[in-house]
Amino acid sequence: MQRRSFLKKAGMGMVAGTAAVGAPALAQENPSIKWRMASSFPRSLPALFGTSEKFVKYVNEASDGKFVIDVFPAGEIVPALQVMDAVSNGTVQAGHTCGYYYFGKNPAYCFDTAVPFGLTARQMMAWILEGNGKALLRELFEPINIVNFPLGNTGVQMGGWYRKEINSLADLKGLKMRTSGFAGEVLARLGVIPQQIAGGDIYPSLEKGTLDAVEFVGPFDDEKLGFNKVAKYYYYPGFWEGGPQVSAYMNKGEFEKLPKNYQAIVEAACMYATANMTAVYDAHNAGALRRLIAGGAVLKEFPKEVLDAGYKASVELYKEFSDKDPMFKKIHDDYMAFRDDLAPWFNLVEGSYTRYLAYAISQGRKA
Repeated sequence: MQRRSFLKKAGMGMVAGTAAVGAPALAQENPSIKWRMASSFPRSLPALFGTSEKFVKYVNEASDGKFVIDVFPAGEIVPALQVMDAVSNGTVQAGHTCGYYYFGKNPAYCFDTAVPFGLTARQMMAWILEGNGKALLRELFEPINIVNFPLGNTGVQMGGWYRKEINSLADLKGLKMRTSGFAGEVLARLGVIPQQIAGGDIYPSLEKGTLDAVEFVGPFDDEKLGFNKVAKYYYYPGFWEGGPQVSAYMNKGEFEKLPKNYQAIVEAACMYATANMTAVYDAHNAGALRRLIAGGAVLKEFPKEVLDAGYKASVELYKEFSDKDPMFKKIHDDYMAFRDDLAPWFNLVEGSYTRYLAYAISQGRKA
């Protein structure tokens, strides 16, 4: 018995000794690295800015505090709509932003976020992970020295806040509306005058009358920004944003210098934070919408005439850009083929399920 006890204690001592030797060695293998990440979003939006905070927290913890990324809200390092440039030219190592903010640079960047009548959140992730999305987007961003990762998805968005009702296509004529990217081009063909304004500047512009309408995300964010106080008509669906992906952009040179395990940590942290953002919106949008309606917001569906005109204008624009840019066409054709393949399946199972469930609940049936 004494011999067995001695051997047991000796074995435990050897394990402890090995751990003591191994821990410093492992620590030496993991270099201390510090990055800066510029965000396009203000601190006042916890789902958007908070996602980058969750991302950097995960990276820090997974690297045992060796890889530290400090995240800065819009305007602290660069303005909200200059994050891509800051990452590309090395002003910062990373950014948290949306590709469609940079439509003016290259319309194809919108495929990294959302395009009118495009993919839903789940479909977008499927295209990225199981389709050709990741490879095509990496090819798209390679010339500007950026490596891209998903870093959030809001899910389908609302169609925005309007000072007046939209009863027909004619009501859009001359409407000054905050919108961005491809959506702005489509809505312009419907008579809207698009204005690209960063999130933190939207409310003052709406309050002053510089804007007649604004689309941002959905109830959870819109409630915090107070749009309902100056424009009471709240329209749906946001047909230009079926599942907008927010992205992490990494400077390619800086990312490639990272040890492989740090690169893996970055990718894992992005996936974790992406799922978390969608969960935040799914969990909180419904309650925020109820509060907005109780506070006087008027919920309205876009007339079919508007949706039909929007779809027609979108198809026309896709063809025009495809004719001008082979890379746009390459991504567009693959993206839309993926959408068209998935849409009937989603309509068959999820569409029928959610339609019936909504009906049953509306009839007061309790499960």
